[in-house]
Amino acid sequence: MRTVFLDLDGTLTDPLPGVGRSIRYALEKIGHPLPPEDDLGWVIGPPLMESFARLGVGDVDRAIALYRERYREIGLFENRVYDGIPEALDALALAGYRLCLATAKPHEYARRITAHFGLARFMAAEFGPELDGTRNDKGDLLAHALRQIGTEPEDCLMIGDRIHDFRAAERVGMPAIGVEWGYGDAGELARADRTCRRPGEIVGAVSALFAG
Repeated sequence: MRTVFLDLDGTLTDPLPGVGRSIRYALEKIGHPLPPEDDLGWVIGPPLMESFARLGVGDVDRAIALYRERYREIGLFENRVYDGIPEALDALALAGYRLCLATAKPHEYARRITAHFGLARFMAAEFGPELDGTRNDKGDLLAHALRQIGTEPEDCLMIGDRIHDFRAAERVGMPAIGVEWGYGDAGELARADRTCRRPGEIVGAVSALFAG
């Protein structure tokens, strides 16, 4: 069975309101200057520790703890599924592909999100880092996922919106599809093997990539 790994943030859902507000909450608590919420789109995708470090936070561990204080109760539901995603996932499943989540978000949170927004029913398995940072690197995460489901990279592909998704796929030896409605810029998307402008194009892109 061929497997499609799917990123969550910026690919299946738009999480910026909850992520941005939770980052600003943590920064305010530690007395750090607050960037405008609309300027935080770049934090969607990379591990949280990298984002706080880039913001110039000294005590990253404390900032992450404060972020999670708000995010686990409020922020993870300040989120929305992109229009057309449920239909695209349904079409992939009907075409016979096994769907698995592969997200940089800790799986403890990701599973709550997919359950809340009705996406868990499409997933054969859901993979994300541990809260302690284990498998924060997406390449490590995909390698772990391949071992867990017992498949080879040539029978898989990755769908995501950021450079981290495409580098991880390349590292484990699988192709990648970039989605243009997420938070990756043109330079990042250029690293993908194919791109999709809208969710309705996903099934055709997956079929073409596996066929080619």
